[in-house]
Amino acid sequence: MSHLSAEQKKSIYTTFGGNEKNTGSIEAQIAQMTERINHISNHLQKNKKDFSTHRGLMQLVGRRKRLLQYMSRTNLTGYRALIEKLGLRK
Repeated sequence: MSHLSAEQKKSIYTTFGGNEKNTGSIEAQIAQMTERINHISNHLQKNKKDFSTHRGLMQLVGRRKRLLQYMSRTNLTGYRALIEKLGLRK
């Protein structure tokens, strides 16, 4: 169950992946995870005792962290551009 509509996902994929069919690119996956993390964080600010959602958020953050580490090893310039575009690591 996702909070993103199909049009929002397509816009994320075209912005970060090149085209809407490129759903497997690392940049598009990280961007989609960032959107999910932001949405879940807003949910947890309102529902502080939702511990199962908090656990899912921590798993999602860890998965994004691993993808970002992989991207920094393989494509450093793309990694720097992506974190700048997403507003990560201020």
